[in-house]
Amino acid sequence: MNDLLHNLLRCPVTRSKLRLKAISRSLKNYNETEEDIVTEGILFADEDWFYPIINGIPRLIVESFIDYEDFFLKHLPDYRERRKKLFQKYEPLIDLVCEKNRRTKKSFSLEWQLFDYDKDKTWNEKSAGLLDRFLIETNESKDSLKTKLIFDAGCGNGLLNQKIAEQGTVILGMDFSKSIERAYLHNKERTALFIQGDVQFPPVIFEEFDIVHSSGVLICTNNTELSFSCISPCVKPGGKLSVWLYAPRKDFIHNMFNFLRRFTSKLPIQIQYYIYLITLFPISFIIKRLKGNKQNAREIMVTILDWFSPEFRWEHSTQEATSWFHKRQFNAIQITTSDIFGFNIIGTRNDIGINNTFRK
Repeated sequence: MNDLLHNLLRCPVTRSKLRLKAISRSLKNYNETEEDIVTEGILFADEDWFYPIINGIPRLIVESFIDYEDFFLKHLPDYRERRKKLFQKYEPLIDLVCEKNRRTKKSFSLEWQLFDYDKDKTWNEKSAGLLDRFLIETNESKDSLKTKLIFDAGCGNGLLNQKIAEQGTVILGMDFSKSIERAYLHNKERTALFIQGDVQFPPVIFEEFDIVHSSGVLICTNNTELSFSCISPCVKPGGKLSVWLYAPRKDFIHNMFNFLRRFTSKLPIQIQYYIYLITLFPISFIIKRLKGNKQNAREIMVTILDWFSPEFRWEHSTQEATSWFHKRQFNAIQITTSDIFGFNIIGTRNDIGINNTFRK
């Protein structure tokens, strides 16, 4: 973590700034430079909450004090007392996030663990294609990106973030699971920043980002509109919010698969993997080859897992999504892309802003 990233972060619960206690530092290599970063450290909120920095990545999910207990036992002498205090004051909240996040973290960790950065495409696109699609979805150009500060709420493998950063843009990529570690490890761009975080508790400054983008992520939470409402305050007045969502389809196979995943998604993730490998993978492989689709085996399995393994997979109409923007004072709302699976929709925040409602 560097100073640029530190200044963008907030406690996801109290919204306070975070005080840094650095434990170790190192040099991280980028394409043409080296930068001194905090490799290990602890971020303290004004009261109660604390979060680890591990392998250069701030871990800013609410339950991080549980997930990374071994780290805190080693580096925080009064960890047990702090943990006890958090449970005494916030036990209902902690129980809620642990329950809602448990299966989702495992699902997406496995999905991106399969991805090969040297050989695989992301959703049938090479890195350059990811950037082109992003520009169309957000109605931007390479030149217009150069002055923007972007928050990618659900960055997956992080390759899009690198391509955006190549344009001279500062982009903060956030993902929920430990897949963020591979995104950070493979990153070669100094202005591509990465954190672990939850879209329902965004650990970033409000009203700061020119563009907030979330592609295929909100629909994998327990409530899509709730998640939408949680990231929308991150957009600055006059800034842009862009989300990609699944759309309902009147297709028998599609709806049959959605019915089946209600049951299979409840199984342990490793069991799901082998069930899909034995049943769905051979069929998908043959059909894709007959259609001329040259996805390799790993890419096909990532696609299958992305559909079947998440606990939640909601579908929404364009009218429904448009209403979310209107209710939160966005204008210039438009559908920028659409295909058989879903659509991307953008809106511009009213210049009045939200300072009377939220704290930065």
